[in-house]
Amino acid sequence: MHVRGIVWILGILSLLYGMGMLIPTGIALFYGSGEFYHFAFACILTLLMGAVAFFYFGEQPERLSHRDGFLIVALAWVLLSVLGALPFMTTNVCPSIFDALFESASGLTTTGATVLSGLDNMPHSILFWRSMQEWLGGMGIIVLAVAIMPLLGVGGMQLFRAEAPGPVKDKLTARVTETAKVLWYIYLMMTVVCAIAYGLAGMEWFDAINHAMCTVAIGGFSTHDASIGYYASPLIESVTVVFMILAGINFTLHFAAMHNNLSFNSYWKDDEFRAYIYILTGLIMIIGAVVLFSGTGHWHEVIFNVVSIATTTGFAVSDYAQWPPGTGMLLFVAMFIGACAGSTGGGMKVVRVLLLFRQGLGEIRRMIHPHAIIYIKLGEQTVEPSVVQAIWGFFVLYIVCYLMVAILLAFTGVDMLTALSATAACLTNTGPGFGSVGPASNYADIPTAGKCVLMFAMLLGRLEIYTFFVLLVPEFWRK
Repeated sequence: MHVRGIVWILGILSLLYGMGMLIPTGIALFYGSGEFYHFAFACILTLLMGAVAFFYFGEQPERLSHRDGFLIVALAWVLLSVLGALPFMTTNVCPSIFDALFESASGLTTTGATVLSGLDNMPHSILFWRSMQEWLGGMGIIVLAVAIMPLLGVGGMQLFRAEAPGPVKDKLTARVTETAKVLWYIYLMMTVVCAIAYGLAGMEWFDAINHAMCTVAIGGFSTHDASIGYYASPLIESVTVVFMILAGINFTLHFAAMHNNLSFNSYWKDDEFRAYIYILTGLIMIIGAVVLFSGTGHWHEVIFNVVSIATTTGFAVSDYAQWPPGTGMLLFVAMFIGACAGSTGGGMKVVRVLLLFRQGLGEIRRMIHPHAIIYIKLGEQTVEPSVVQAIWGFFVLYIVCYLMVAILLAFTGVDMLTALSATAACLTNTGPGFGSVGPASNYADIPTAGKCVLMFAMLLGRLEIYTFFVLLVPEFWRK
């Protein structure tokens, strides 16, 4: 394990993060709201820590092993969550260090769970920093580092494998550097288009940029306490729904569509995409019928809230906790399924659930035909048994982690409904849940110990379980 090399790369990430803080620092200066010196201090401290790690304690590694990659990714999310909390602490926006860490970890992991209220009167610099954290975390600041690392003489495939969310499809281009650049180009372009669409739909441009970053990152932070419901605009809600759906699609499909003149067939021939659309459509139809029959909501609210929860974004236009209980259970399940692999969404990912379902059907067929050779397919390709086994292992670990975190949270004094829903919302990186952490409330009243537990759940969900647990295996640390 290349310890000095790991420190060197963490130094690069800290420097990049510190440079990112320059933008909200400039915004604080522009609006003259008094946070300039606080942001400047946080920015300088982050840059200084990165420079010390890069120049004095780090050393450019000749090569990176897979062990280095996993350790860097795990440490990076913890380190950047701590550094990202500095502006919240220096500006005294958060009442405690733990609240600041919670807000920062929630943003960077694109969870969107917040402890802040009074967002409508919050300084512009703080609002922008929250949104920017989600935007950086959405695609992963690690992937950005992968794109520039070869310029410094270091390859980044080991980092990309550890960071890429879900079962990774073929690389978009032959070199991982070009792959990372393509991902960021698509991500940036989608953000710009989303911001323009929001602006044309009636948002102020500051709000449009903030919401675009949080929509494409599938984060869910807003500049208003009432989230998207603040605008009471069907047009703005429609823009949000479209871009939430787009951000929840595997980015490799966006790349393929761009190279096929934006052909819809590039999407539809993908099994995971079709399952994703079927799940969204099915949820909307079932929940919509129940909600309309009960008279507790309208179609536009159903469409928006279902897409928001199913893609793990976390925006809201109404309090879906007031809908009939059965709809809450469906939304709860939708959280766990999540968006597509290779997207900025959370959850277990549609492709994993799809393969588990097909494996289950295969086992039923095997009971009828004990000697049949049954293959699990994804599209036209046969899925290797080792991949299916890995997905079953992931599923078991995911459920076990969920239960353990929920139990720990309950021991901090949180009621059972809140413990179960808050854990699901944080582990799947969704944000709002049910009970006292529903869309009409936030996480401010969760005990400090409970917030620490939920921060762990956020990071665990963002690292997709395996990246964390591999660090606990003794063989990982042996030479």
